[in-house]
Amino acid sequence: MGQDEERQAIVKRAYLEIRQLRGQVEAEQERARARNEPIAIVGMSCRFPGGSSDPESYWRLLRDGVDAVSEVPPGRWDTDAVYDPDPEALGKTYTRSGAFLRDIDLFDPLFFDISPREARGMDPQQRLLLEVSWEALERAGQAPEKLRGSRTGAFIGYGFDDFGRLIHSGDRQCIDAYNSLGTVRPMAAGRLAYLLGLQGPVLQIETSCSSSLAAAHLACQSLREKECDLALVGAVNLMLAPEPFIALSKVRALAPDGRCKAFDARADGYGRAEGCGVVVLKRLSDALATGDHILAVVRGSAINHDGRSNGLTAPSGPAQEQVIRTALQRAGVAPH
Repeated sequence: MGQDEERQAIVKRAYLEIRQLRGQVEAEQERARARNEPIAIVGMSCRFPGGSSDPESYWRLLRDGVDAVSEVPPGRWDTDAVYDPDPEALGKTYTRSGAFLRDIDLFDPLFFDISPREARGMDPQQRLLLEVSWEALERAGQAPEKLRGSRTGAFIGYGFDDFGRLIHSGDRQCIDAYNSLGTVRPMAAGRLAYLLGLQGPVLQIETSCSSSLAAAHLACQSLREKECDLALVGAVNLMLAPEPFIALSKVRALAPDGRCKAFDARADGYGRAEGCGVVVLKRLSDALATGDHILAVVRGSAINHDGRSNGLTAPSGPAQEQVIRTALQRAGVAPH
């Protein structure tokens, strides 16, 4: 081989190596973009106290400063029987108030292809979740019936199970197939996936007060990893029995007047409330490509735990600072 041919061979090898390296760099850049792709919120629906049956009415409630706290509605439980202003009183709660939803007994089972008998054995939280999820999909322009078999995920925060305690009430003979499935806590997300025929990741998350935020974080990760192409994210909570009020009173967690006063000198606990909220998420690139109405964008999120602090329920400042720093870093957003 002559010198010219040898030089040409060297140049050719160098060129091929450069192309290969450039391809590897571009592939890694694409993976990095995918890992950090913003997530679009393309639909949402809610049921909150104060007559907030959709996002518009909820915004009006916030804008007008409406107080949605009330005494426990008739039909929930006998407030007088479980109330005592003394926090030490056994079997009693020192608050009579909270923020409650209306008409939680109303449900159209046939619309969801559920028999009336099965609906009677379902936790109202499951029924509410079905209704609000369906509405969120409609508001996102997603035909629910067209999701069957799709890579759509559901990430649902779900905690208390007051209804299961009430419906069984110690009588083993009243347990049947309907109220068994209707009150098993992990069944809510599965029932939603069954109704819609979803075949993406379906998770039920219980991290106490952070359940809905943890669900949103996991949904964003799943979308970026392309485990799903659409995600329903939400949480639901109804207060149907006094026992959680009694338990929270014993650790002095509740405000006597049922109202939260966070970051206020008058802070004396928190107020319990009911509600259900669901958002529909897509990768931003997909939402732009299909012309979806984008309500907001999630650029980054993070998750951690306080670990050891000065008490089981007490926050850790350094841990919370760290999770905020991580979320800002992932989002590429300056703190200011």
